[in-house]
Amino acid sequence: MSWTDFYRRREILEAAVRQGRRAPREPLALAEIPGAADVFGTEENLLLALHYRWTQLLSGYLRAELADPDHADEAGDQVDAVTRAWRQAQQDHEDLRTLLDGALERCTALEPLHRSELHMLALTAGLAEPGEPAAEIAKVGQAFDALVRAGDACPVRRRGPVGHLMRLLAPSA
Repeated sequence: MSWTDFYRRREILEAAVRQGRRAPREPLALAEIPGAADVFGTEENLLLALHYRWTQLLSGYLRAELADPDHADEAGDQVDAVTRAWRQAQQDHEDLRTLLDGALERCTALEPLHRSELHMLALTAGLAEPGEPAAEIAKVGQAFDALVRAGDACPVRRRGPVGHLMRLLAPSA
């Protein structure tokens, strides 16, 4: 992929998120997004690319939060760190997350990716072990996800300058 292709794909993804902001539960109209049909072909492929982008972003927030030296002494409370990371990612990329949530019911190809995200949250938070059955890890992840979303009204705790710098650098990874 050339840099031109990379930037073109990024512009299409950003346009899709802007379109999804208006009606997140409605199918994306590829004809209204210049180049989307040529590059992605189907709404499903576009949604898969958007989910990949969300996974990159969330992973960056998780890495930054877990590596935050401001909280290294806090007995490694991974649940709080994962909660802060998810909430901050959702807050910073609310339109993308809302679009993906709206598309989950109509796009079955997103289902295994969403399940993988739930696994990642459960394992990273230390609420499940890698050797446990996948169905159990998914249940734990789903419960964790529901609790984090239910508490979205809670403010994200402020970080020190090093943690803030790590979080700023995470989306560029």
